[in-house]
Amino acid sequence: MDPSFPTSVQLLLEEEKGDDLGEVAYVFPGQGAQVVGMGSDLCLNSPVARTLFDEANSVLGFDLAKLCFEGPEDQLRQTINAQPAILSVSVACLKTVTENDNRRISRPSYVAGHSLGEYTALVAADVLDFADALRLVRERGRLMHEAGAKEPGSMAAVMGLDEATVEQVCQQAGAEIANLNSADQIVISGRREAVARALDLARALGARRVVPLDVSGAFHSSLMEPTIDGMVKAIGRFRFREPSVPIVVNSLARPVTTADAIKAELIRQLCHCVHWQRSVEYMVRAGVSTFIEVGPGQVLSGLIKRIDRNIEALSLNDAALAKKIAG
Repeated sequence: MDPSFPTSVQLLLEEEKGDDLGEVAYVFPGQGAQVVGMGSDLCLNSPVARTLFDEANSVLGFDLAKLCFEGPEDQLRQTINAQPAILSVSVACLKTVTENDNRRISRPSYVAGHSLGEYTALVAADVLDFADALRLVRERGRLMHEAGAKEPGSMAAVMGLDEATVEQVCQQAGAEIANLNSADQIVISGRREAVARALDLARALGARRVVPLDVSGAFHSSLMEPTIDGMVKAIGRFRFREPSVPIVVNSLARPVTTADAIKAELIRQLCHCVHWQRSVEYMVRAGVSTFIEVGPGQVLSGLIKRIDRNIEALSLNDAALAKKIAG
């Protein structure tokens, strides 16, 4: 590898926030972060990333790299493809950074992922090898896609209403809260007609904005219950190790530290709310002062800055890493 590469990564962080990052948490994005072209520049400049995508192609039996780099967008957006694609780009970013022994950032105090991102967190915490995580995520995506086809649903973001008001709206409309992302961004999920009713009610109660999401199902709601049996069987096929770093999980907003607890979380999160704001707040109370989002986009770092303006949130995405390596 180019001997200048570790310095490039170090400079990326130092330009953002000096030498001392304090207590660090790695966070990993979930579905919705996908975009055609992701990972392409990183693979051109990082042998580690190229090797990882070669492995992904071999494990899945099709050219995932080409789908990430060239699309088409409608295929990349499909749940069954988006989930392994985002996992692969996120792990490519992670490996690109951590395999260069940059100790200031390679020893996080906690890791966490938003929904699908929990699987990247499992790789970061040495619970699963990349290949096993990829196989498991591909099956998760398949099961979620099938559940969405059998019981059509939708999701939408509501901005400007508090949790109690959104919960009231959901109860009246028959929808469910799926993501508590920040104080002013809550995602709801459910049958299409229920979500539509909920958005009308939210507007009437003064929501600043409502945004229907381009997803293939009502994720993190009871409509995902058909995925549970299949995921229990899938999880049982893989060996889970004890995590090397605590993983703050979506459904509990607190860390888990055993393989059995992680398996339970992967089942529980399918139909339960992602408590992202509370997860971030837990890590802040535990002493984390810097969050590093690793993977495509910068949605989580943006949310974290809205959750706590005193916290540093950096984004090590594929485009930024590629630019620093090449430069």
